[in-house]
Amino acid sequence: MDYAGGFQEAVAGVADYERAGVEIVFVPEAYSFDAVSQLGFIAARTTTMQLASGILPIYSRTPALTAMTAAGLDYVSGGRFTLGIGTSGPQVIEGWHGVAYDAPIGRTRELIEICRKVWRRETLEYHGKHYTLPFPGGTGLGKPLHLINKPVRERIPIVIAALGPKNVALAAEIADGWQPIFYFPEKAPIAWHAPLAEGAANRPAELGELDVIAAAPLAIGDGEDITGLRDLMRPMFALYIGGMGARERNFYNDLAVRFGYEKEAKAIQDAYLAGRKDEAAALVPAEMLAKTSLIGPEGYVAERLAALRESGVTTLNVTPIAPTLPDRVRMLEKARALIG
Repeated sequence: MDYAGGFQEAVAGVADYERAGVEIVFVPEAYSFDAVSQLGFIAARTTTMQLASGILPIYSRTPALTAMTAAGLDYVSGGRFTLGIGTSGPQVIEGWHGVAYDAPIGRTRELIEICRKVWRRETLEYHGKHYTLPFPGGTGLGKPLHLINKPVRERIPIVIAALGPKNVALAAEIADGWQPIFYFPEKAPIAWHAPLAEGAANRPAELGELDVIAAAPLAIGDGEDITGLRDLMRPMFALYIGGMGARERNFYNDLAVRFGYEKEAKAIQDAYLAGRKDEAAALVPAEMLAKTSLIGPEGYVAERLAALRESGVTTLNVTPIAPTLPDRVRMLEKARALIG
């Protein structure tokens, strides 16, 4: 779902997507409307579709509030919620939320441990490096508590959005799912094989297999009017690779470098930070646009789906590109047929 606008209109079509076989919908949260109220709205308009935050930043809510929110969404949806979390970046966390962007890996681990304690309705006492409950200072009146309500599930699935090696290893170790960005199946092992293996080596058996969630724009059809839709992604790639974060600290630029686009990543960043956004967009490699999308003739899309499956992807998060709701529904039905 798009966080930039038209949400009520978009939700009007979600029931049609559900009937077309879509199994999960992700609602993002940036410095936009919050994702939680919108997920509750979708829960009331659907019956079988899974609902996921994609993602809630770990810094903008306390761990206990994150756990309460997830349990509440799981309740109103009848056990259909997946908690997607991530660290976002310093621009949003420090600029919008006004809190320090520090210890992302340690805070993610501790937040997950606290959430799972809350969902088990354990008395909440926690002594970590980053979170201590009850709070040791203040009035001194803090009291260990447990969740009043009984959750629908004590093991709500948790997905970590992660790009860097340490964060990816953490996801493979303790999360139910992992959500990268700009997933390029043929180059994914270059960036992520080692950290995924590192995390998997310490993964508890009860977690089961890691759900690997890849996102891609979707448009199926012949002709340049379809393949040309890949260029619609250029501004977004340019924003992330060129302008998301500072020159010295841009996780998406680092990913492009790990994919083998070091020269292109630098040129995109130079142009974007100099204010030449159109030039930055034009510099995004055509191969990167093509191989991270599901845009093209039916045979091409089938090949890309096979590449995604072979690389280990287990959940596909698509954004259908079409002018009308019926067109988008037909496109999703085509994709479902190709997946089999």
